Amino acid sequence: MTDPDRLKRVDALVDDILPPPAVRVKLRLAAGLTQLEVAEAVGVQRLAVTRWELGQTHPRRPHRAVYLHLLKRLAERYPEAAKPDEGMPTPASESRGSG
Repeated sequence: MTDPDRLKRVDALVDDILPPPAVRVKLRLAAGLTQLEVAEAVGVQRLAVTRWELGQTHPRRPHRAVYLHLLKRLAERYPEAAKPDEGMPTPASESRGSG
């Protein structure tokens, strides 16, 4: 028999995957948002958003959950922007570093 808590933890891991940095930029631009607007909504400095979009760093909790929620909502609204380009790294190829 499966432990329901383990299934929830697995779901959380899968749901916690960020899109590639280039897709993050495309989603923000599709929505007409600035890095500053995203930063203020997430609760970080604009430089953090810049680094996330360049793939230099990755958001940490609790900002990661808020940023991920924003990206998911933008992807629902702008599905074309959510598609990775040819040759673009996949989320699995990203490390889950700090930021």
